[in-house]
Amino acid sequence: MSQDKKSLLVIEDDPGLQRQLRWSFDAYEVLVASDRESALALVRRHEPAVVTMDLGLPPDPDGASEGLATLEQILELVPDTKVIVLTGNQDHGNALKAIAAGAYDFHQKPFDPNILSLVIERAYYLYALQQENRNLLQAQMNSPISGLITRDPVLSKVCRNVEKVAPSDATVILLGESGTGKEILARALHQLSARREKRFMAINCAAIPESLLESELFGYEKGAYTGAVKQTPGKIELAHEGTFFLDEVGDLPMPLQAKLLRFLQERVIERIGGRKEIPVDVRVVCATHQNLKKLIEDGRFREDLYYRLSEILITIPPLRQRVGDAALLAHHFKNKFCMQEKRSSLNFSQEALAAIESHSWPGNVREMENCIKRAVIMAEGSVIGADDLGLYSTSAAEPINLRQIRDRAECNALMKALARVDGNVVKAAELLGVSRPTIYDLMNRHGLK
Repeated sequence: MSQDKKSLLVIEDDPGLQRQLRWSFDAYEVLVASDRESALALVRRHEPAVVTMDLGLPPDPDGASEGLATLEQILELVPDTKVIVLTGNQDHGNALKAIAAGAYDFHQKPFDPNILSLVIERAYYLYALQQENRNLLQAQMNSPISGLITRDPVLSKVCRNVEKVAPSDATVILLGESGTGKEILARALHQLSARREKRFMAINCAAIPESLLESELFGYEKGAYTGAVKQTPGKIELAHEGTFFLDEVGDLPMPLQAKLLRFLQERVIERIGGRKEIPVDVRVVCATHQNLKKLIEDGRFREDLYYRLSEILITIPPLRQRVGDAALLAHHFKNKFCMQEKRSSLNFSQEALAAIESHSWPGNVREMENCIKRAVIMAEGSVIGADDLGLYSTSAAEPINLRQIRDRAECNALMKALARVDGNVVKAAELLGVSRPTIYDLMNRHGLK
């Protein structure tokens, strides 16, 4: 097959139309199939970006059942492929069924080669954009902060701080709500450090009973207690020369806080039941969603341990405070789960996007991921609505039109200036850095007396 031509699959059982389509689209490498079996074989082999197909295929040339079944299987194999359905004048209902099943577009027979050519070119362009977007997302996944997607300036600054801190051995506390990505950043600190070839050991203080937590952290000697049938190193010891991640450190019991403090000061541990001090070279990273200073005030967290742990303190903003990230992540998860669930490309309705942007996301990115996965599975047709998400916008959507945003900001600034100078137009003009006639024009435009 020619390497410089795009492949176009034509599914058509009429030999005359096959020849006409070949001749009309000689700029493409045209592949022809006359039934479902041969079409699926070509799809598996070539994965064409664009397909044109007649719904009336044998053994049901006068109906649409075979064509719709073929469409469904093509999109299961290659969800991003753009399928353009060619229909007769009487097949409008079947064309709508095909669109609902995931077809990109439909075109009536007898087809106009020029118009159909434009539709095909647009389909190739959209396919190329989607592939470019996927490549960009993949590049992001391979970036130093792997697994973290953002355009928010505050979180971007957090990422830069992680990159600065990573090469050092400073102890770091990551503060943020549940689901904001604390473990992702902890792993980034490890991967960007000189310890990347060694172990990254993680332990969640809230997930392990207090009676077992000490042995998990520090290990135990054989015979230290009933059931201790062999010498077992703890997680801190296993992380030697690597990184030890202590998640939910705010739930660490007070007796263990004292033992952890001694380790941080001396860099040696003692297994339970042991008398030997074992030196451990490890980088410690902690995380919590709790307010440690409030815990210190309540007597539930040692102040000296807090200052030992917080050599570097990094605060991760919640999703609701990250500008533009809610919609960005929604599109990312939608594309991810469409591929995972073998669904054709879905789009969000404007109501769904408004609901996503106005929702407070108390569970942050973890809640977002589960919400979008459920919507991809439950959505009927090619559009995800607010009902599929289970979210409803309770406030008016923020304007996205630049003129509206500018007018609102202008009006707010004018009202604040006039209020500050008690309505004195001359002083308001000086405060805003404009002329007095401009103030009068702005007052008239915004209806201010």
